[in-house]
Amino acid sequence: MSELTHLDDKGAARMVDVGGKAETVRSATAGGRIRMAPATLKAVKEGSGPKGDVLSAARIAGIMAAKKTGDLIPLCHPLALNTVSVDFTFQDDAVEVTARAALTGKTGVEMEALTAASIALLTLYDMAKALEKGMVIEHVRLLEKTGGKSGDWRAE
Repeated sequence: MSELTHLDDKGAARMVDVGGKAETVRSATAGGRIRMAPATLKAVKEGSGPKGDVLSAARIAGIMAAKKTGDLIPLCHPLALNTVSVDFTFQDDAVEVTARAALTGKTGVEMEALTAASIALLTLYDMAKALEKGMVIEHVRLLEKTGGKSGDWRAE
């Protein structure tokens, strides 16, 4: 079982020891989308929903979430992130979220990027749910990562 980095010799969960690893520049980008009705999408774009500026709240929530990933996900290391960004693009029936996290460190930031994207999407839902409860969050995934022992990776 020692081939799995988060399990000890007896199969018990453990936090990986990264103390001996070299610091390298690492980044990760994650994304997802929330589908909604045209009227809801219009209100989100214009900031005219009942809770005001949906996009600003979602951006800040995503950034804050990335910074708290080590508190939210068991066995994740708390990381001193260099940067986190959360951006939005609009489709005909959805808002797409792209979150990027980066640092110079001993472990990757995939979970931080995924957490930022997920919480930004959940905040979009929360801020617009008075307009539409049937919105659908979908396609949350890692889009790319750079650096570290496993090297660079990009989704197809």
